[in-house]
Amino acid sequence: MTINIICETTPGFSFHYKKLAESVIEHSLDTEGFPYEAEVNLTLVDEERIHEINLDMRQIDAPTDVLSFPMIAYEYPADFDGVDDQLDDCVNPDTGEVLLGDIVICVPRVYQQAEEYGHSVKREYAFLITHSMLHLMGYDHMVPEEAELMEAHQRKILDTMGITR
Repeated sequence: MTINIICETTPGFSFHYKKLAESVIEHSLDTEGFPYEAEVNLTLVDEERIHEINLDMRQIDAPTDVLSFPMIAYEYPADFDGVDDQLDDCVNPDTGEVLLGDIVICVPRVYQQAEEYGHSVKREYAFLITHSMLHLMGYDHMVPEEAELMEAHQRKILDTMGITR
């Protein structure tokens, strides 16, 4: 597995954010049963940069906490049966790993939301990565039923890692 972590801003976290990211990404893939070796890109940015990306990619003129850009289209969440048909378009030729997608996290929002929700910065950071990993594996939260399913999987991943509120 390859995890590329790019820091466009200084995170200032009191924990080893690279190790935590690697652990959360790996645990998310294992929990969901992703059947391939994967490559994931994680970029840490400030509010100005995530605002630019959100406007460019989603035409939303506002900053946000996290963005996920999956490389694979799924018929159903974590239904990896159709991935074989897409491998030509999403395999890194140098490593043979499936390019799962990109995650962009707004560092100031990690701090703000941790305070707002009354939990640690570490928990918020891990939550945003977990949330994005599920998006990269086909989960969404646009309708209540999808949101319930995604939230249950988020809780399971974080709880089994011992990262709780």
